[in-house]
Amino acid sequence: MARAALLRLPVFPLAGALLFPRAQLPLHIFEQRYRAMVRDALAGERLIGMVQPRDSNEPPGLFEVGCIGHISSVDELDDGRFNIVLDGLSRFRIAREAIVDTAYRQVDASREGFGDAEEADPLGIAQRAELEREARRYADALGYQVDWTAVERLDDEMLVNGIAQIAPLDVGSKQALLEAPDIDRRADLLVQFMQFQRMAPGGADGPETLQ
Repeated sequence: MARAALLRLPVFPLAGALLFPRAQLPLHIFEQRYRAMVRDALAGERLIGMVQPRDSNEPPGLFEVGCIGHISSVDELDDGRFNIVLDGLSRFRIAREAIVDTAYRQVDASREGFGDAEEADPLGIAQRAELEREARRYADALGYQVDWTAVERLDDEMLVNGIAQIAPLDVGSKQALLEAPDIDRRADLLVQFMQFQRMAPGGADGPETLQ
């Protein structure tokens, strides 16, 4: 069987910013190179690859796995900046970085092996309860005000991915959540990471400790 063709994607390396399939990510675009990226994406298929940098080099190394976002909403400001919203389509794995003339980076990416097209299986009742319980403790430790009635109405996938997006975890932990094979494993990791950070010296708002 022939291998699926690679997809050429512009990429936006942004530490801590996770996008998941069927989730959304609002972004404020101000750097010139990424303004150009948005303009070019809007002129084409409106696709941007969100990926985390793995180091602080310039340019930084990139983690291999990211998520493809489709620009579903865009507001161009008077000074040329953009506010956009990305809808998550599927995760991808970088096969190679493309040699291009654009100021922003582009990669050739594969979408094989992720199974993101199908809706996630629901969590078990006990696992859902544990996740909500630890999320409450974590939010309290951070001093977050949360509408828990609204949280309880979220389906499992929205809850797990929403916490993964907003929790102030370090880059390595965020990447592990993105690469988790399914919602069940992602929920387990979330509970572990929230417990670890909450009980670490300095508490949940202390220094990041997971690498």
